[in-house]
Amino acid sequence: MAIVLGVDGGNSKTELVAASLEGDLVARARGPGNNAHFAGVDATVDFLARLVAESGLGDPATHGVFYLCGVDVPADREALTTALERTSWLERASVDNDVFGLLRAGTEEGDAVAVVCGAGINCAGRSGDGRVARYPSLGWESGDWGGSVMLGREVLFLAARAEDGRGEPTVLSGLVREHFGLPVAEVGEAVRYRRIPLARLGELAPRVVDAAESGDSVSRRLVERLADEVVLMATRALADLGLTERPVRVLLGGGMLRSATGLLYDEVVARLARAAPHARPTAVTEPPVLGAALDALDAAGATPAAAVRLRAALCSYSA
Repeated sequence: MAIVLGVDGGNSKTELVAASLEGDLVARARGPGNNAHFAGVDATVDFLARLVAESGLGDPATHGVFYLCGVDVPADREALTTALERTSWLERASVDNDVFGLLRAGTEEGDAVAVVCGAGINCAGRSGDGRVARYPSLGWESGDWGGSVMLGREVLFLAARAEDGRGEPTVLSGLVREHFGLPVAEVGEAVRYRRIPLARLGELAPRVVDAAESGDSVSRRLVERLADEVVLMATRALADLGLTERPVRVLLGGGMLRSATGLLYDEVVARLARAAPHARPTAVTEPPVLGAALDALDAAGATPAAAVRLRAALCSYSA
């Protein structure tokens, strides 16, 4: 039986789905997060091989689509594709950023834009005529601001300034102290000398939204800034694809947006309505690994009916 693989790899978790060309769900496995940029090619391939082994697959998959965080530029895609196609468990591979899983899973409509806001932030779009909008999304190096880690860095910065009198008073100082069990200055020192991993600052993000909802003005400005960045990414992609005057879905996902509730989501929806009145914001409830698996079916030449079957199976499985 011919098998395809779909993998969605984020900073917090990695999911693998194996399916038949008829769209039957054959296997599913879940592992921890893995950032391909920081882990490197060899470690990422080894990590994925372990996940495949845990899934219990026997014969090699004919096609695999891997949507992984940290795959940001063509060199990343090429290096991982080459390495994966050298493994014994896969014949042909396609590798790209995890935002593309969200883009495919969220809708079958030809025109769509997706923004993922999790540990980081990224955006991609497609048009019905086959054009794709994509961006490096390297972080501050490419002019991006957003995601839980960058938000957490701002929290620490503003908390430190509030505590020593250089900045506006804010509950963020107490939030940082409470979360890490240390004075703010010691948290900063621990991050600087890597006793606290930088990624752990992302743990502060949900609490910032809570503080903003409770009336802290400093937190509110941070949440509003993040909402602005999400909308800027979406409207840029809409404009690049010439879709600003059409009713196009803007798919919202990642840990900070997928719930479709709370101040951040509400601010994104309100700002998007003003910036792109025809856009239709939609929180994606389907698992992003579905997008990778559907694209693997396409690559293997499966029928549209197989995609419908797999979508139903995975959404039922995840409910």
